[in-house]
Amino acid sequence: MGKPVGNPLRIGIIGCGKIVGQYLDSFRRLEDVRLVAVADLDAARAGAVAEEYGQGVRAVAVDELLAADDVDLVLNLTVPAAHAEVALKAIAAGKHVYGEKPLAATTQEAREVLDAAREAGVVVGCAPDTVLGTGIQTARKAIDDGLIGAPVAAMATMVTPGHERWHPNPDFYYVPGGGPLLDMGPYYVTALVTLLGPVASVIGAASHTRAERTIGSGPRAGETIPVTTDTHVTGVLVHESGALSTLVMSFDAVATHSANIEVHGSLGTLAVPDPNHFDGDTRLFRLGGSEWETLPVSAGYTGSGRGYGIADLARTLAGDAAAPGEEPRAGGTLAYHVLDVMESLLASAHTGASVAVTSRAERPRAVALEEVAAEPSRLTA
Repeated sequence: MGKPVGNPLRIGIIGCGKIVGQYLDSFRRLEDVRLVAVADLDAARAGAVAEEYGQGVRAVAVDELLAADDVDLVLNLTVPAAHAEVALKAIAAGKHVYGEKPLAATTQEAREVLDAAREAGVVVGCAPDTVLGTGIQTARKAIDDGLIGAPVAAMATMVTPGHERWHPNPDFYYVPGGGPLLDMGPYYVTALVTLLGPVASVIGAASHTRAERTIGSGPRAGETIPVTTDTHVTGVLVHESGALSTLVMSFDAVATHSANIEVHGSLGTLAVPDPNHFDGDTRLFRLGGSEWETLPVSAGYTGSGRGYGIADLARTLAGDAAAPGEEPRAGGTLAYHVLDVMESLLASAHTGASVAVTSRAERPRAVALEEVAAEPSRLTA
């Protein structure tokens, strides 16, 4: 990600579950951040992560990590229900926080996190940072360059028969704070806000088709778990720009031919790559054209992966921003707005009425095309 702009931001991870490996892969290549400690309620799991990563990383108890003088930022990889609790403890300890999505289980909890961070003078960031990669950023540049004319509408579709088929402990996907919208929706809604700007109101519908699910893999295979949240959610997001985005998020459907995201404009249509990935082809069909064309990669962090939002945050802290005090691109205000959009959509689904989205987030700054080293660049701590 280029040369560091100052001393690396020192990272402590709380939560060493399945997703941690993807962050470790990125940290090995990023010069703007340095992993120093990991913690988990399961001490053996934290120890295994520290041993795998090497480079002097130590496995410690959660309280020890929060108190550590050499931890500048806590990476919160706990389950969604614990996001706010862990973030508030980190903020109380004077640490910056970057969390997995969503920012918290509810907007009320998320507001407590942002208010506490503001009072403490620390910065909050939140996944997804996939929108910083070349896939979404190339699509954004195409829109900003006028290739599709005035944006009119978008369609975003994610369908899967359910995560219990592959995840050994899928319980949290099927309780409030989970479901397809709060699990996968952050990727799609964050991408839509990045492409088309903030959302002013929503109207939605949702269904809860099964009372239980059967785990399909791991030591609990064959065990049934209860489902207490909506598993198919659809709706329309009304952007402040006037563009309308149709969203379909499902743990009940099997497959789709639809593009992950399509953006329609007065002069053309963009097929946008999967917002759960950092790259992928952006394709354009121009008004009067005869076929789709693949656009050259023109923006975004190339070769990026989970954790690049933290490196972007580190640069913001070091003053590498468009304006003093500006939030990191994967910042807390954006994550709060995305959570507000999703919570409002569920509220609309349950009442049958349109719901105004009361929060607002600026469209994040675009990411210029920047090369990233493909091999680990720091071999020692």
